[in-house]
Amino acid sequence: MTILNTPGGGVSGHELVRLGASVSAGLPRFLDELERLCNIDCGSYSPAGVDEVGTWIGGQFEALGGTVERRPDPAGRLGQTVIGRFEGRPGAGPRLLLIGHMDTVFPDGTVAQRPFRMQGGIATGAGVTDMKGGLLAGVHALAALRELGGGWDGLPFERLIYIANPDEEIGSPSSTPHIREIAAASDATFVLECARANGDFVSARKGIADLRLEVHGRAAHAGVEPEKGRSAILAGARIVERIHALNGHWPGVTTNVGVFQSGTRPNVVPDLATIEVDVRGVTAAELAAAMAAVRAIASEPGIPDVSVDLVEMAGWAPMEKLERSGRLADHVKALAARLGFSTMDVSTGGASDANTTSGMGIPSIDGLGPIGGRDHSPEEYLEVDSIAPRTTLLAALLLATGRDPVVAAWRAG
Repeated sequence: MTILNTPGGGVSGHELVRLGASVSAGLPRFLDELERLCNIDCGSYSPAGVDEVGTWIGGQFEALGGTVERRPDPAGRLGQTVIGRFEGRPGAGPRLLLIGHMDTVFPDGTVAQRPFRMQGGIATGAGVTDMKGGLLAGVHALAALRELGGGWDGLPFERLIYIANPDEEIGSPSSTPHIREIAAASDATFVLECARANGDFVSARKGIADLRLEVHGRAAHAGVEPEKGRSAILAGARIVERIHALNGHWPGVTTNVGVFQSGTRPNVVPDLATIEVDVRGVTAAELAAAMAAVRAIASEPGIPDVSVDLVEMAGWAPMEKLERSGRLADHVKALAARLGFSTMDVSTGGASDANTTSGMGIPSIDGLGPIGGRDHSPEEYLEVDSIAPRTTLLAALLLATGRDPVVAAWRAG
């Protein structure tokens, strides 16, 4: 007999077996679908490819008995946000949110260069683990749950919503308003990025600020009258040094200049330089302090008659581990142990949509997809043997959360 208020409770041994059997039976189809999705060029700025993935996943939501809403990018540059809603009985349990993203970081033509492959238990391909594997894990976990409950009315949820995000790899500019709207009416969020390479999942992520600094100097002939110029390159170089010197000033804060562009010809004192900066922090306070320091550097470039314009291109609040997120993490660890493997919750430096939901105060857990690694590189991979146990874990986690009286008390409060 399970004890409902015990982490990992609320799911019987028989139910774990049934969920595992359902997921395992669907594994050949999972792999076929993984190949199909990985063989679509769907970089963030390739809306046709992203929408092809969205059409497929919307069809899966409908096949599972959900209703589908597609919300276009207002600017018309990106793919549509696809939202699947699965309605249970009013008051039957919590409102849960799942999030997975459809886009990759890779340009068109990548699939032709390195299509999906499986060899020695390892799957490779564009987006195989970031995050086609997790996107599919969500679909198959919902299918196993629906089979277990005989439909959504037989499960302990008032509703489940699954958001398929078209633009996570560029900071979710189009999808964030939709994520925030739905998260605000949800009791917990589960983000389906891949598990870490060692099998751990994620309960905390650094916040990120992507900044652009435009350094304005004064052009002049470098040979005839260089003294009349104000070199944007020289000023920019000094700014870069000062920004990198911020590393180590606060625990968990990193600052990096990843782009520096300037100049047209060697005989011209350049009047413009563009600097792009990545600032990351573990806590909101540390990130704010680092941002303030960068702004102070920009306001005093150190060369007379040089000015700097600073623009924040994108930003994520830190995903700080909330007390209620700890309850969800305890469920993950306990259920994994019952399924025969161990996993721990960890902090990581990359951001995801969990930064948004956690920053709103919504209990959030991430890294719930299959095990993989080498994201954003040609060596990106997914461990095939991890698909069934991790998908079963996800389904069991949703069920345990739905039946948890502690989570029910959050809702009542």
